[in-house]
Amino acid sequence: MAIVGHYGGFDRLAASAVKAAKRFYPKVRLTLLLPYHPAERPIPTPDGFDGTFYPPGMESVPRKIAIVRANRYVVDHVDYLIAYAWHPASNARELVEYAKRRVKKGSLFITVIKHNDST
Repeated sequence: MAIVGHYGGFDRLAASAVKAAKRFYPKVRLTLLLPYHPAERPIPTPDGFDGTFYPPGMESVPRKIAIVRANRYVVDHVDYLIAYAWHPASNARELVEYAKRRVKKGSLFITVIKHNDST
C-alpha cells in the first residue's frame, strides 16, 4: 500500500507514479492521507485512489500542526519512505530528520530525492 498526501507537487508526482505502477501491479493500493477529520473537511476519494486514511487519535490535534502529525503517524507505521525535501526549513525536511531516527533502529528505509539546483 502507498500512502500519499495531496497538498504539494511531490504528492501529485508520487500519486501519478503509483497510479502508473497499479497498471502493471494490480495488487498495489493507493491511499490518500487525510490530516483533517473527514467530517470537518470532506474530501471525496480522488480518481485512481483506492481509499483514504485518517490516522487514529488526530481529533484532538490542533489544525495548525495536523499535517505534521499525520505525516509523523505514517512514518511511525511504514517500512519505507520516499521523500522530496529541498528547502532547509520545510516540514518535509523535518519529517526526513524525524524518520532518520527510525532508520537508526533498523525499522525504516528512506529514499530522499535530492533537489537539483542547476535546473
